Amino acid sequence: MKRIMINKLNEYIDDKVLIKGWIHSIRKLKSITFLIIRDRTGLLQAVIENEKINSLEITLESVVSISGTIKSSKNNLNPFEISVEELTMLNLSKNELPIEINKKSLDINLDTLLNNRMLSLRHETINSIFKIQNIISDAFREYLTLEGFTEISTPKIVKEGAEGGSEIFKLKYFENEAYLCQSPQFYKQLMVAAGFERVFEIGHVYRAEEHNTARHLNEYISMDLEMGFIEDENDIMNLEEKLLKFILNKVTNKGKDYVNFLKAKIPVINSNIPRMKLSHAINILKAEYNKTDLKEDLDPEGEKLICKYAKEKLNCDFIFLTHYPRKKRPMYTMPYGNQLTHSFDLLFRGVEITTGGQRIHNHDMLIQNIKLKGLNPDNYKSYTDNFKYGMPPHGGLAIGLERITCQLLGLNNIREASLIPRDRTRLIP
Repeated sequence: MKRIMINKLNEYIDDKVLIKGWIHSIRKLKSITFLIIRDRTGLLQAVIENEKINSLEITLESVVSISGTIKSSKNNLNPFEISVEELTMLNLSKNELPIEINKKSLDINLDTLLNNRMLSLRHETINSIFKIQNIISDAFREYLTLEGFTEISTPKIVKEGAEGGSEIFKLKYFENEAYLCQSPQFYKQLMVAAGFERVFEIGHVYRAEEHNTARHLNEYISMDLEMGFIEDENDIMNLEEKLLKFILNKVTNKGKDYVNFLKAKIPVINSNIPRMKLSHAINILKAEYNKTDLKEDLDPEGEKLICKYAKEKLNCDFIFLTHYPRKKRPMYTMPYGNQLTHSFDLLFRGVEITTGGQRIHNHDMLIQNIKLKGLNPDNYKSYTDNFKYGMPPHGGLAIGLERITCQLLGLNNIREASLIPRDRTRLIP
């Protein structure tokens, strides 16, 4: 027989079926045993006579194959159950479980969850996080495809770091020195120049940052886009507004069961996301919250406070901060006057989740800006030479997938939103 998934069994009442999955729980009575079976689509109550399994060792999380008849039944899981005729042990779970998968809540420390990641991912709470994360990335891809973007995949071993600085992982590449990419920035710009005009990528990026905080990872997934023929950074922010509305709608509807299970509060963007110059935000923090230690950027406390202001005064969980100083932005960022840039960050519930802006498209201006950053233009010729051959005005953004997931679901630590985290100390599993 062909295997039937649990969420399709309502179509097979009084039929004989084959199911396969994990033993989620066991309740043995005098003559029968109730097993809860779990597959990727849900849970099912199975009823089996003890004489059919007395010769078998039955343990939690063992993998089984069951054939039997689907019967109407009132139980906590479904309006049906399976009356087991035959149970085959496909793989016995031998050891005591370090995590109780069948408990509703996981009252266990984060290190234990991550050290036993493949087991913890079986828990419905953890599993639901990544089902929602999958909806987020799928919606990002779907919306941009509808808007004429082309998905690209760019190298992760590079000659130079796109963001500059020292936060790059070096590696030996045969007789040369190379780096793990900090961003697909150069490549997505060059794809605009190559005539694609609009491109996006969902891929891993690497930052050799020494800190080990609840909001940072050293390897994370970046959802990047770049588009040509823009007027300025407002075109990018306009696109992101529409993109976010599309993503949130998908999460609310397609991910309804997961959202309800996690008791997550998904925001609704009813109007435009507020936009505010960084300098104005810093002045608000001084006036409203007596925070006087900021001059050219926000610290984590400042991000939380300006989001608090946006929520209470502007009725929005999001806020765009614009016109960051040149010294705080990479060499490819379009200047705005002598001191500022055509750039922005998007903050969401107290954390920056997006960085974006307009890029320099003029070759000579780009070379000059590279020099102003104290970098050698000769090291970037494979990038900058392409600007000699007709680069349109363009810009883009990058959204951290783990960060938006973390903030959307109200998680305490970004590692909870990373399938297999890499941080300052973690290289396994």
